[in-house]
Amino acid sequence: MSENLVIIPTYNEKENVEKMIRKVFSLKTLFHILIVEDNSPDGTAEIVKKLMKEFPCQLHIIERKGKLGLGTAYIAGFKWALEKDYCFIFEMDCDFSHNPDDLERLHQTAVDGADLVIGSRYISGINVVNWPLERVLMSYLASIYVRIFTGMNIHDTTAGFKCYRRKVLETIVFEKIKLIGYGFQIEMKFTAYKFGFKIIEIPIIFTDRKEGISKMSGGIFSEALWGVLKMKIYSWFKKYEIKD
Repeated sequence: MSENLVIIPTYNEKENVEKMIRKVFSLKTLFHILIVEDNSPDGTAEIVKKLMKEFPCQLHIIERKGKLGLGTAYIAGFKWALEKDYCFIFEMDCDFSHNPDDLERLHQTAVDGADLVIGSRYISGINVVNWPLERVLMSYLASIYVRIFTGMNIHDTTAGFKCYRRKVLETIVFEKIKLIGYGFQIEMKFTAYKFGFKIIEIPIIFTDRKEGISKMSGGIFSEALWGVLKMKIYSWFKKYEIKD
């Protein structure tokens, strides 16, 4: 078994999913993929299951009954990864906004000692391609707000391209993660930060999807920003101790 698992949530990604799977499997480092599929009406699951016959050991799928939120998709994937004894667990979008080649750099940074590696759009300026200006500003200012409010020294607090060392996910109690949209990405980073794990950002270039329909909306950012306030207040009453 590979020590590396890439979790990719999907909903209506028929244009991208096969190309993404084949690209990840072409990399020098061996990665397995877990697709967390939310009952896409466009046939995404059928494409994945067909490819599972070609890659029976590397490709896996969890099928859910519908769109249940990004956070719950990743938590389902995390639990599956821990049960299967993977060492390094990755999050990545299916739409090629995250460059699969960067998985190699995330992996190496984790191997070198990081507990959580973040593929960061903002650690070396603003590295976003094909987003309208208002969306770039919304994302960038949201990260500044979260960084100031939480005290985390993380430039891209909403990033969704990450690698977790196994012990981070073993430590976090998933049932206590309350945000399920893109605020989930903030809460997971904040929880890892509060536990004292070593977090490293590496620069990536984020390119907006070329095929398929974006799931981003202003409401997603609103949920994240209000959720940060609740998350911070909750943290005042919680102990963050790593159990041996």
